Amino acid sequence: MQEDLIKQINEITVIIPGSPAGSFPPVEYADIDGIVAIGGDLNSDRLVEAYRRGIFPWYSKGEPIIWWSPDPRIVLFPEEIKISKSMRKWLKKTDIKVTADKSFEKVIRSCAKSAPGRESTWITEEMILAYVNLHKLGHAHSIEAWWNNELVGGLYGVYTNKCFCGESMFSKISNASKACLIKLTEGILNLPIKLIDCQIHSNHLESLGAREISRNEFICSLKN
Repeated sequence: MQEDLIKQINEITVIIPGSPAGSFPPVEYADIDGIVAIGGDLNSDRLVEAYRRGIFPWYSKGEPIIWWSPDPRIVLFPEEIKISKSMRKWLKKTDIKVTADKSFEKVIRSCAKSAPGRESTWITEEMILAYVNLHKLGHAHSIEAWWNNELVGGLYGVYTNKCFCGESMFSKISNASKACLIKLTEGILNLPIKLIDCQIHSNHLESLGAREISRNEFICSLKN
């Protein structure tokens, strides 16, 4: 992938580290894969500006920072979440406790750990430190699932313009992260959330009610 990126540098905006936070081209300039720009840094002002524009960073260790705004976008409207009968029964019986913003760094570090079928992670130490700082500034949030005082599941993301931009989730036991997502749609953060940005399609998210909308529709929702 590194070689492919080098070939694309003449066609995609390259952001210089330390440049103004708004040094992003319009998202309509993204390539067919949704890449808007390459480079820059993960300082808080740039990250906040990126999310406000419908852009997010996603790259692997050893690569330059890659900024994305895919079309279509996968989103979940809170009122459209699908909760199965078995899940509803489980929620009534479980001893798991769900909290918000109690252990952000533990959640993001748990998301970064390798797991069966996911031996490598895109959540680098650079990203962890950047998002922990965003959390301290009030822009990033976590939902945690606890069982016997042990963190067994969670998710984290960035909140902007009534949109929760979900970044990653993890589970140590069945249904833990799903419980966190359900609580997010029910308002556990006490923030007005009109949609949850899931960014990348997965069958799991689709089964919970996530669906595709156009990038233009998504960007318009951030402005209204």
